[in-house]
Parts: sequence; C-alpha cells; structure tokens
Amino acid sequence: MSQDDIRQIKVGKHTVGIIGLTQIIEEVAENFAHKSDSEIRTELLSRLSRSNYISSNIQNSYAKAFLQEFKKYIGKPYEEEVSEGLEIKVLGPGCPKCKQTENIVRKVVIETGVDANVEKVSDLMEIAGYGVFGTPAVVVDGKVKSVGKIPTMEQIKTWIGK
Repeated sequence: MSQDDIRQIKVGKHTVGIIGLTQIIEEVAENFAHKSDSEIRTELLSRLSRSNYISSNIQNSYAKAFLQEFKKYIGKPYEEEVSEGLEIKVLGPGCPKCKQTENIVRKVVIETGVDANVEKVSDLMEIAGYGVFGTPAVVVDGKVKSVGKIPTMEQIKTWIGK
C-alpha cells in the first residue's frame, strides 16, 4: 500500500487523511457487499487500522465514516453527516497553485474566525462532479465560487460573509 494513496474524509466535524482507503474499500466491496452494515464497518475498521492510527475512543466515529465512504463507492444510499458552519472545498490535483489556494483559504478561515471545515479534494472524478474542469477551484457550501485561478483573500472573505 502506497503512502501516496491518502484520501481525505470527514470523521465527525474533522477532515482526516486515511491511507489506503480506496484500495481497502475496493477489496471489501468484492467480498462484503452482501454483508450487514455492522460486519462491513468492523471489516473496514480492522483493515484500515493496520495502516492508520485510530484511537480506541473514536473508533466508532471512524467506522461510521468508513461505512459512509463504502456506501458511496458501491452506490447505496447513506446518511450524510449534518455539519455546522461552512463547507469549503478546494478542488485540485495537488499542483502548486492548488496548494497555494488551499493555504490562502485556510489562512482566511483562521484570520476571520469563521466556523468552517476546509477540505482539499484531489480526486478527479469528484472534482468533475462539480462541473469543474479547471483547477484550482473553490466551492463554498456546494456553490462553485472560483475556477482556474488563485482567489485573493478579499474574494474569499466575501464568499464566506466576512
């Protein structure tokens, strides 16, 4: 399993990087798709704990998030976590401009003190799902605000209402 195979997912209120998530979900989908949610959750947690440190006091939150990602992968309905604050996504494969955009967005969130979750999305299929074919792009609460350029701090402040 490659250290490059890191995917960010939402666990509770936090976005975390999980090593090997895509590969493990693919493997589990082959053999466990017909099993109960409880069995799938247990299997995903067991396999992903081998390459990711997951504290015992938050394993249930991780297991729930893993199951949600699994259901997305196999096309089954899943329950979305209700989030507080803004959801800001920076879309891009990881180029320097994408990283710079993510840094600026995070800096604005910290400076303004706005309640927001900033997520970096590098999966090309997920990016395409926003109808975005240029990067970097910024999405605030599901609305595409910028495509193909690095936004200024002032632009970001207007998007988040500060």
